[in-house]
Amino acid sequence: MAEQNQQPVFQIQRVYLKDVSLEQPNSPAIFLEQEPPAMEVAVDVGAEVLADGIYESTVTITVTAKVGDKVAFLVEGKQAGIFEVRNIPEDQLDPLLGIGCPNIIYPYLRANIADMVTRAGFPPVHLSEINFEVFYEQRRAALAQQQTGGAGIIMPDGSQAQH
Repeated sequence: MAEQNQQPVFQIQRVYLKDVSLEQPNSPAIFLEQEPPAMEVAVDVGAEVLADGIYESTVTITVTAKVGDKVAFLVEGKQAGIFEVRNIPEDQLDPLLGIGCPNIIYPYLRANIADMVTRAGFPPVHLSEINFEVFYEQRRAALAQQQTGGAGIIMPDGSQAQH
């Protein structure tokens, strides 16, 4: 029976839209522009400990669309998930929170961003797939340069988990 309690556990408890905002500072004039907007997309991930074995993982996307120097729209969405993670080896927890959880959350966020842009009166934005493993490795490399060492797990947002 004690062995059963040591089985690895990874369960999604909830996925939810944590925050969303939309700005159209140049509407309605921007709708008269013939030129299609140029898109800039920024991505961020984060994770925090909510309770013993319970973590919140977040993915934030900011899309800025401009026609020339005028902002057509700016939409930002933060999708979150609550995950139960137990009996996962210490060296696997950080990649799970920084890669695995964002991979689960991101499709929900893509759909919510596309919906917001469409509701704003613009053609839908189809965000491309994100390789969260590459994103994670880039962040780890940047953090390794900044830090002179330290104990604990480095969370995807750069903070350290306390155990």
